[in-house]
Amino acid sequence: MGKISIGINMEFVRHEDKSFEWGVKKAAELGYEYVEPMVHWGRELLSEAGYFHSVSMLDDPLRLSRACAQHGIKMSGLSAHTPITKPEIGTEYLKQAIRFAAEAGAPVVNTDEGPKQPWTTEDEDFVLMRYTLMEASMVAEPRGILIGIECHQQYSRTPEGLDRIAKLVKSPAIGINYDTGNAFLCGHDPYKWLRRVMKRMVHLHGKDISVDQGDAERGKVTGTPVGCACGDGVIDWARVIGAVKKDCPRDIVLSVECGTVEQAKRSLEHLRKLV
Repeated sequence: MGKISIGINMEFVRHEDKSFEWGVKKAAELGYEYVEPMVHWGRELLSEAGYFHSVSMLDDPLRLSRACAQHGIKMSGLSAHTPITKPEIGTEYLKQAIRFAAEAGAPVVNTDEGPKQPWTTEDEDFVLMRYTLMEASMVAEPRGILIGIECHQQYSRTPEGLDRIAKLVKSPAIGINYDTGNAFLCGHDPYKWLRRVMKRMVHLHGKDISVDQGDAERGKVTGTPVGCACGDGVIDWARVIGAVKKDCPRDIVLSVECGTVEQAKRSLEHLRKLV
């Protein structure tokens, strides 16, 4: 039985127009134990100007660990989503994210298959994904970094599809980053799917979905960037947390994915009562 801790994905400060360091400080002030930073390749104006929370992988990885240490908070992993169906992007991006995570002190790198090329077949896509994941696993294994494959796109929107991706490469570095909200929006039972991936889960996205969004989009989309505050939507968090506490073989961080500071505050208040 593993321990469950509560973290926050840095997307909660997306609309605050503030820097990564500001977001870490805010997460700590709210009382979160962990943050899940987002990283990107190259340079982009908003982050460089301090108006966006994403961190360039051209920066010093210790920038992340120093900010977290300053505010007494840890990293659950990195949000490093890249299209692994496109190896010309995904392979080097994911390998760099793994090396960056190892030096920064983040134990997990989360990703998904991403949007596919319109001209590739499904069989071709799985060959391309296997190539990317094989290259990434060879970098992750010696560094002790785990790769969390998330249910988020065209192939991982079903339990069978997510399993197929996660089993493409036989490596102890490859696991599941389960997203409760995406699973629900894809039209599946999120609790049944959670039980299915429990033994392979390395990270958990705590995403709740509002009743209105569920009514409008369930079965029509493969996921959503962020959800509503945990406790305001359709997900039964007592059921999720109870299942993880009972059956997950490793310690897990439930990383809340919501869109505002106020939602992050309410999410923590709700989840603390259950954890």
